[in-house]
Amino acid sequence: MNLHAQNTLTEAETALVNGYSSRFSDLPGDADVTVRRDEALELLKQGLPTRRVEAWHYTDLRRLLSVVPDFKPVANAEAVDPLIENALVLPVLNGAAHGRAAGPEGLTIATLADKLQEGALSAEWLTASDRFDAVGAINAAFVSDGYWLDIAEGAELSRPVELQNIHAGGQVHGRFVVNAAAGSRATIIERQTGVGDALASSVTHLDVADGAHVFWILLQEQPDDAAYLGQFTASLGKESSLTLFILNSGGKLVRQEVKVEARGEGSEFKLRGVNLLGGETHCDVTMVLDHLAPDTVSTETFRNVVTGKANGVFQGQIRVAKIAQKTDAKMACNTLLLSDDGGFSSKPELEIFADDVACGHGATVTDIEKEHHFYLMARGIDEKTARGLLVKAFVAEVIEELEDETVIEALEARLVDWFAEHG
Repeated sequence: MNLHAQNTLTEAETALVNGYSSRFSDLPGDADVTVRRDEALELLKQGLPTRRVEAWHYTDLRRLLSVVPDFKPVANAEAVDPLIENALVLPVLNGAAHGRAAGPEGLTIATLADKLQEGALSAEWLTASDRFDAVGAINAAFVSDGYWLDIAEGAELSRPVELQNIHAGGQVHGRFVVNAAAGSRATIIERQTGVGDALASSVTHLDVADGAHVFWILLQEQPDDAAYLGQFTASLGKESSLTLFILNSGGKLVRQEVKVEARGEGSEFKLRGVNLLGGETHCDVTMVLDHLAPDTVSTETFRNVVTGKANGVFQGQIRVAKIAQKTDAKMACNTLLLSDDGGFSSKPELEIFADDVACGHGATVTDIEKEHHFYLMARGIDEKTARGLLVKAFVAEVIEELEDETVIEALEARLVDWFAEHG
């Protein structure tokens, strides 16, 4: 049930509505884009979703997003070092694209501001999916820039592309559009980070055409006082594949939505994720996966580590259409709860209309095994190091599935850094 009574706007909701009026003249877009922005504003005027809305039951956005900072257009954000040394870095700094480097053969790069001005974004992309699509509405109203990438048919990009959405406080709202044409291959890295109190939103649209293969890494490393609202949408063509890896290791309020449609027969989707939650973080990963064609395969595995007063959420919904016979879909969410003050909620869902499928889900919550901890300490390893080794082993299984040694080393280094601070 989605009951949502009309209320007087909160301070944060008022700031969003008023912020649109003050920012309107600086936002790019043709007449149609302006209409879509106005529609998004009307949704925001109705208020942010509360826990009464089923999709937001574990994340009361109206309560948790209590303050919205002002825009800081003159703030000096700087690009960060790439995750992988040879990656092509395309930064969006405080809401403005700054990458002008030529890409590898087979890649065409444009800024999203130019595409907005041309009206190239379809009305569907700039329209919230429903009344309670707060992430889509906020981004549609305020998005200022980003990148539009076209990967040519049959092209295999010679190096990874790293898309960075970086802020220096205030508000930033970016968007990425990537079209991987038939038979193409690419590795894309998305970075979401910055410094200072901020509200950052980011929406990604990925189209994986027939026979194309994309490996996408999403690193969310916001500062402790930032709110991050992300939305990743993808459509998979025939015999295509998408491997999506998500690492959340920062932010005060985080909502990362994943919406994938397996539209082509024989397509495959793999989602691997690690949530490293410490301090007073509230982190919500919500996924909706639609199997819309026969012989499609999906596996989703999340490993969560919770310390301090952090709280985490994983909502995973798999929907199998009647036509999607022979679907093979599996989902698992495993949590290591290292604090009595922290918590994690898992809500797996299966909605199946086909009768010849293999679908399943599972969820566990546990603490470190005392026997394993004692075993390490009995061999001269101090308590904190032993604890860190066990946490790394718990998470490493998911990371090592990625098979790319360069990526694995880079991600494991981040795990070590996080545990040094929160372990």
